[in-house]
Amino acid sequence: MKYGETSLIVTIFTELFGIQSYLVNGVRVSTIKGSGKANMFQPASILDLIVYHNDLRNLQRIKEFKWNYLYEHIFSDIRKNAVALFMVELLTKCLKQPESNEELFHFAENAFLFLDETSETVAANFALFFSLHLASFLGFRINGEYSIKKPFLDLHEGMFLSERPTHPHFLEDKQSAITSQLLKVSQPAELEHMKLNHDFRRNLLYAYETYFGFHIQDFGTMKTLPVLREILN
Repeated sequence: MKYGETSLIVTIFTELFGIQSYLVNGVRVSTIKGSGKANMFQPASILDLIVYHNDLRNLQRIKEFKWNYLYEHIFSDIRKNAVALFMVELLTKCLKQPESNEELFHFAENAFLFLDETSETVAANFALFFSLHLASFLGFRINGEYSIKKPFLDLHEGMFLSERPTHPHFLEDKQSAITSQLLKVSQPAELEHMKLNHDFRRNLLYAYETYFGFHIQDFGTMKTLPVLREILN
């Protein structure tokens, strides 16, 4: 968000310190030296940073910054940008404490890099894949798998069941089966072979939003989800 006349306050998921807030001075000035620097802090950017870090401060400062990777498609392709913004919002809602989690960091970084280069079919399914596998890193991976004997996925408990739950928050039939299939995907390129229509994909995303709401305090609703729904139509 904008701060003062020329500065920004940005929230960044860092490799060493987890989620952090930084004051970035002088990046909104219309000079040759400052031109374009504010764009480096748009959502999903991957940067190299040298920072001043103090565990006692809520707002940190950045000494130096530069591009680590400059996307070819995410900032210009409206579909991939919508998926990336969804991923950013989901991470922001889930990462609330400034704790280092390098394994999760590298998963997220690799996910953005893959999204930038992948096909349109994979990109359309990528939000589903990212949501389910992010839950694994956060400690509430869905347990078990779909079968004829266990066709119901209880979104409250996060497991496949043989009997229909007594509450309305569950998946069954193809939705349950596809979720089980997505959980088994180890390489995102495998998403190329999953042909899902728009309405089916949309309903699954809303179901996964419900699932996160059961496990993340004050999760609320995803602002990017309706946008993603329309753009991927």
